[in-house]
Amino acid sequence: MSRHLTAVEGVPVADLIAANWQEIWAFQAKPGDLLIDTYPKSGTTWVQEIVDLIRNEGDAEICRRAPIYERVPFLEVMHLMKPGLEEVNAMPPPRVLKSHLPFQLVPPSFWKLNCKVIYVARNARDTMTSFYHFDHMVTFHPDPGTWEQYVQRFMKGDVGWGSWYDHVKGFWEKKDKHNILYLFYEDLKKDPLKETRKIMRFLEKDLPEEMLKRIVHQSSFNQMKENSMSNNSTFPMEILDHTKGSFMRKGTVGDWKTMFTVRQNELFEEDYRRQMEGSSLKFQVAM
Repeated sequence: MSRHLTAVEGVPVADLIAANWQEIWAFQAKPGDLLIDTYPKSGTTWVQEIVDLIRNEGDAEICRRAPIYERVPFLEVMHLMKPGLEEVNAMPPPRVLKSHLPFQLVPPSFWKLNCKVIYVARNARDTMTSFYHFDHMVTFHPDPGTWEQYVQRFMKGDVGWGSWYDHVKGFWEKKDKHNILYLFYEDLKKDPLKETRKIMRFLEKDLPEEMLKRIVHQSSFNQMKENSMSNNSTFPMEILDHTKGSFMRKGTVGDWKTMFTVRQNELFEEDYRRQMEGSSLKFQVAM
């Protein structure tokens, strides 16, 4: 399997995604579809589980009907694993789908049909720390190399799905022009009930408070980590090498402090300010 990245419209993606780009770009959304989009390692699986629980009114058994990657198909890798494109096309709407594509590469049918999109942003340092560990597992990404090398690559956007800066800013700048709910990973950690309520309202559901609290418990990191239907432990080995790590690792805020040297942090901060200059997007990470 190729471990190279190829630029699609200037965004580096895995060769296997680039090779099927026309098919991905032409994907046909259906009215009522929901897209969960994030930069990798920003709480994607967490929000997928919350959404599935809300749609099924907190029924944990229904939400164990299949692994999360089958319940919420992954747009960019449909040609690599089940459910494939034909199966996803055959699913009745409203479907819930997942993607890591930046705003400008999301198939245009989603915007034409005014589909709902939930976007989750996580602070850059924690995202990079989590992505570095995760990239040891992803079989179609280049070897992550040393931490120092990865820090440089991340700042340049030379990683799968491209620049974190462009990704989080891209959706932020378009959120008021489209049907986008923009969430922050740190808010989900700090007050999961409040954020889960936001998601519920966005989905136009009205669940009793007790049910919401149960959903918050069922979608907590510890519950999901123990649940083989939501922890991605059964994700196909040809895509994720489970011998290289655990998909659900820590799920915390501030883990970057275990990796960054003082010097790396200073250089990163300087670069961060430059890349985020002029954007109204702000991250509250002190917890």
